Amino acid sequence: MRPSAWHPPIEPSSFEQTIITRIKRAKLFVFLRYHRHELFDNAFQEELATLYAPSLRGQPPIPPAQLALATIVQAYTGVSDDEVIEATLMDRRWQLVLDCLDTEQAPFSKGTLVAFRKRFIAAQMDRRLIGRTIEIASQSQDFGPRALRAALDSSPLWGAGRVEDTCNLIGHALRKIMRVVADQQGRELAELGQEAGAEIVCGTSLKAALDRDWDQRGQQEEALNLVLKVLQTVETWVQTLQQDEVELAEPSLEIARQVKEQDVQVDEHGEASLVKGVAKDRRVSVEDAEMRHGRKSRSVRINGYKRHVLHDLDTGLVRAVGIIPANVPEATVTRAIGADLEQQGAYLKELHIDRAYLSSHFVHERGDDLQIYCKAWPVREGKRFSKQAFTLDWERQVIRCPAKQEMPFQPGGIVHFPQETCAQCPLKAQCTTSTKGRSVSAFILTKPCSSSCVSASRLRKGVPDYVNELPWNTPSHMLR
Repeated sequence: MRPSAWHPPIEPSSFEQTIITRIKRAKLFVFLRYHRHELFDNAFQEELATLYAPSLRGQPPIPPAQLALATIVQAYTGVSDDEVIEATLMDRRWQLVLDCLDTEQAPFSKGTLVAFRKRFIAAQMDRRLIGRTIEIASQSQDFGPRALRAALDSSPLWGAGRVEDTCNLIGHALRKIMRVVADQQGRELAELGQEAGAEIVCGTSLKAALDRDWDQRGQQEEALNLVLKVLQTVETWVQTLQQDEVELAEPSLEIARQVKEQDVQVDEHGEASLVKGVAKDRRVSVEDAEMRHGRKSRSVRINGYKRHVLHDLDTGLVRAVGIIPANVPEATVTRAIGADLEQQGAYLKELHIDRAYLSSHFVHERGDDLQIYCKAWPVREGKRFSKQAFTLDWERQVIRCPAKQEMPFQPGGIVHFPQETCAQCPLKAQCTTSTKGRSVSAFILTKPCSSSCVSASRLRKGVPDYVNELPWNTPSHMLR
């Protein structure tokens, strides 16, 4: 059946007005209640209805507009699918938006929500809805195109695909080959696995089928070599299949080959072992090709992605979001975020970031009207002068050492103080042990800070620190 349109009341009832006055935070609930009829007008609801194939059987689908609205609120509150269903029964803010006040039965099931969201995202209707929300919000004085004060930060986003070790990744891919071919031929998986010589990957657990004592030295290599022999056997067997079956098997076969290439090394005797270390772009999941190993911090590891959110500090709105694999540097996402802002007609006048974004285009290509705030690298006490003891004179384009010796510098270069000058300097013992003289690097500022003479930047992993005339121990520093 074709889903019906959703036409909840436009004007709030007196009971709804009471709830609205009690919502002190999370004002998006109020905004959605007042504007849901504009967001989901008849034309947009017709678009949403195209996500469903016509059918004469089954119950009428839940109105997709109501499910789309629930998806917005779920993203805003960051709750799980189970918590969405609970909120529709227990949270009057949710009930206010979804037009189900004091309901005793959830307006939709968890399965219905998950299935809809999959269709919704696959058709890129989520971006359409975000665009409509911004367009309607922009019609008010609060949210119109204007200069933004915003904060940009990232958070871990774990992938939904199973993360597996090398043996299980290859075995998983081989099992998928067996499954798609068995379904195509209408045969049982075990029967086809025996024919292909791949019975070991067709069971419920590859590790159980391998039956190794994983604590014993050499057992892991034996298991790996056995799995690789099965891979070779399956490659040969696939060549005997019909062309349409080969096309079905080839994507999973490529996954197995990719894992082997990234994780396995073979010695001169033909014996395989795991590569020491991790390949730069190592695949970690069969089902999700984009998931990667990464870190949010030294103590927080990620298997999946990093989510980047640009938060409007004045209105509380999230103005742009970016997603990148977990092993990709944070700064690479900013161009996409900037493009979203440009599409909204908004521009940044003040941006608060952490040091991971210092190499981004927001910093290196910023105009004079953008102020950037970032916490400085901590000062490390040592026996000799750190870079903070050197000052930059941007007007004269020179760097000055603690002994008042000056040298010209170019952003992006390394300054070498003369060997003869350093050798005769009375402060040499406090500055350097090098016989070639002191060098200072990491001046890759594209624009000077607000003062003409500032502390030299400090480099860590190719990313400089940016400061103005404030002391180094000040918690936050302004870039300009």
